[in-house]
Amino acid sequence: MQALRHLSAGTISLMPSTDDLDLVRRRLLYRCWHRGTREMDLLLGRYAEVYIAGMDEAQLGDLETLMEVDEKELFAWLTETKPMPDGAEGELVRSIRRFHAEHPVAQD
Repeated sequence: MQALRHLSAGTISLMPSTDDLDLVRRRLLYRCWHRGTREMDLLLGRYAEVYIAGMDEAQLGDLETLMEVDEKELFAWLTETKPMPDGAEGELVRSIRRFHAEHPVAQD
C-alpha cells in the first residue's frame, strides 16, 4: 500500500503514509489473533499486541510474509519442532521466540 505524497520541492514520493501503516498494523493485529488455532492466536497475537505499534514498514512486511505461511508449518517453526528452510529464520522469528521464552502463557 503506497500513498503518493507531494514533497515541498514539487516531486512525488512513493512513501507509505502514517495512515496506511496504521491500517496495515490493524489488519495484521487482527490476523495475528485470528490464525485458526488457539495456540497460534496466542503465539502471534500476544507478540503483536506488544510490538506491532513500533514496527516499521520493513518489519510489517516481514510479519505479513510470515502470516502467509501454513498454520501447522509456522507453529512447528516457532516452537522449533521443525527446522526452518536455510536462511529463512530472520530477526522476526527470533524475536517471537524470545518474547515467548520471556513471557510464557502459563507459568508452572
